[in-house]
Amino acid sequence: MKLTNRVALITGGGRGIGRAIALAFAREGARIAVLARTTEQVAQVAAEIESEGAVEAMHAECDVSLKESVEHAVGSVMERFGRVDILVNNAGIAESAPLHRTSDELWERHININLNGTFYCTRAALPSMIESGWGRVINIASIAGKTGAAYISAYTASKHGVVGLTRSLAMEVAAKGITVNAICPGYVETEMAAHAIENITTKTGKSETEARDMLNRMSPQNRLVTPEEVAALALLLASEDGRGINGQAINIDGGSVLS
Repeated sequence: MKLTNRVALITGGGRGIGRAIALAFAREGARIAVLARTTEQVAQVAAEIESEGAVEAMHAECDVSLKESVEHAVGSVMERFGRVDILVNNAGIAESAPLHRTSDELWERHININLNGTFYCTRAALPSMIESGWGRVINIASIAGKTGAAYISAYTASKHGVVGLTRSLAMEVAAKGITVNAICPGYVETEMAAHAIENITTKTGKSETEARDMLNRMSPQNRLVTPEEVAALALLLASEDGRGINGQAINIDGGSVLS
């Protein structure tokens, strides 16, 4: 198995992409820590992993926008497993508003969760990787980290920041046996996409089917990406097979953004 004896910490691990990555890593032998604000959901994911009987799993409550919450949660993972080998910064939000109607609170939520949360978690987990001389940091960014779109200035700014952080840190730790990469999905078949569809129907009067077709047509493949596809890419980056990939922001969007 590709991740035998590795310890993987996944934020936003209770649903969607985070859950898919946790399950994929566990099936390849990694011990798993899933973190989120929604304790019940991450508890279910940890139980699901352990029910398969292959690896240990734990869960912890964590608000990635709060430094103290991150430090406490990462500390609990260190107490349980002794180290962190793989960090997946997946926790995030996505809201929309025209810029002139973007409140301070909406802006700060995106920066605090999407960007500061990635920074806090990475800073807390990185010393363990440096000490062991091996590590993987995988940031779940977005194609919005590479391009722009109307009404999502706060989200786009935060994801551009994640991509920039990825590239800078990758150069900093490349000689220490650590890789740092970002995955940039388009719309993924998750609750976040469901909320986007609901938002479209509310604001345009289109049916749910019409709204989903709008999102599908954003990809040349005319479909949404699945969480499992994102997890497969994360597994490559986490494994020895992906050791030569560093400082990259890899799109997984069916070809909607070419870069």
